[in-house]
Formats: sequence, structure tokens, C-alpha cells
Amino acid sequence: MSTPAIYLIPVELGNTPQERVLPPYNRDIILGIRHFIVEEVRSARRFLKRVDRDINIDALTFYPMGKHADNQRFAEYLKPLEAGEPMGIISEAGCPAVADPGADIVAIAQRKGLHVVPLVGPSSMLLALMASGLNGQSFAFNGYLPIDPADRIRCLKQLEQRVQQEHQTQLFIETPFRNQKLFETLCQTLRPQTRMCVAAGITTDDEWIRTRSIADWQRHRLPDLSKTPAIFLIG
Repeated sequence: MSTPAIYLIPVELGNTPQERVLPPYNRDIILGIRHFIVEEVRSARRFLKRVDRDINIDALTFYPMGKHADNQRFAEYLKPLEAGEPMGIISEAGCPAVADPGADIVAIAQRKGLHVVPLVGPSSMLLALMASGLNGQSFAFNGYLPIDPADRIRCLKQLEQRVQQEHQTQLFIETPFRNQKLFETLCQTLRPQTRMCVAAGITTDDEWIRTRSIADWQRHRLPDLSKTPAIFLIG
């Protein structure tokens, strides 16, 4: 039986064998949990079956925290933990509570003085930063950029200014089918000497990570990333 706590359970970033990215300790913790707060129930069930194909899914209780969930009920989700039972938070991919609705659950748990335990696993942001060659001492994750073209260009110029003035690496993401359009906007907007890293399919067999100056990127084509999650970094 896992110690009563809210465990933040990382998930693979793609079609990657779990033994490559998740330690065996995670499995031991997961098998001691019966209550899971999840971003999406179906994908969480599939993840748990990959952890142990013999796991009794029907004996588990799932609490949704995705975009259609009622966040007014999040505090109620923690009642099993308050009663002494361990709980887990499972995101769609990567580490819970980082660019993820799990952060709202963790905030409630912290306010209540409950035990919060982060488990080891893959974070696309940190892995991209590690492989980029850009400044890892000061960096910021900005999520999705504005959709409006004028607002997006304005935002990019502001981020580039922070790169130049503070030497702070800026990270952001886009929906895969818009990766190419974002790449084109970056090449058209940023200064030639600004360095940009594109990190796609991290930890999968299709992993592709390159860092070049904008001037150099303008002479290269981006591979087809229309179906591949990617992180963009400038520094």
C-alpha cells in the first residue's frame, strides 16, 4: 500500500516503451493506488494497462480534471486522501501540474496541508532545454502563443527582447498541425542572429532536435511535423 499522499504520476511523451522513461518505482506506487485524478479517463485507463496489463481497471475510481471538468468540485476529489488513502494525478503526457490542469489540484492539496509527492518521469520542456544548447540557467515556458497574427508577432518580438536583454531562453508550443506555420512566422519575424531550437517527438523513435540561427534556419526546410508534438525555443 502506497503511503497516503497525492502522487504526481508522469506519462510517456509518445509511443515509447515505459521502461525507457519511467522507473520501476513508479509502477510500485501506482499499483497501490485506487483513486486517480486524470485529465482524460480513457487515456488514463490505457496508460494504467500499459503499467500492468493485469490491473483491475474496474476496481479503480477516476475523477476528471480536463477542460470540461467542473473545477468547483476539485476540492471534493481529495476526500479519499483526507481519509487516509493514496491518490494519483495522471496527465495526458509528461509530468502532471506542469502546463497542465493538475496544478489546480496540487494547489488545493497544498492549501489543505496534504502530502504531495512528484514522481520521476519525462518532461518535454526540460528535455528540449537540455538538448538545445541554449541558456539553462534562466528560462521561461510561455505555453501557446496568441492566434491572431499581429498579436503573435508582437509577442514574439517581446520574447526576443527578453532573450537579448536578460539572456533568458524562451520556450513555447503549438498544435502539431500548426507547427509549420509557426516555424515560418518565426523565420520571418525574428532577427537573423537569434538562435532557435525545434525539438519534436522527444523520447520517441522519431525524435528530432536541431538548434540553428534564424539566418541558418531560413536556408533549411523543417521536416513534416504536422502530427508530431514539438517545442520551440529561442535564445
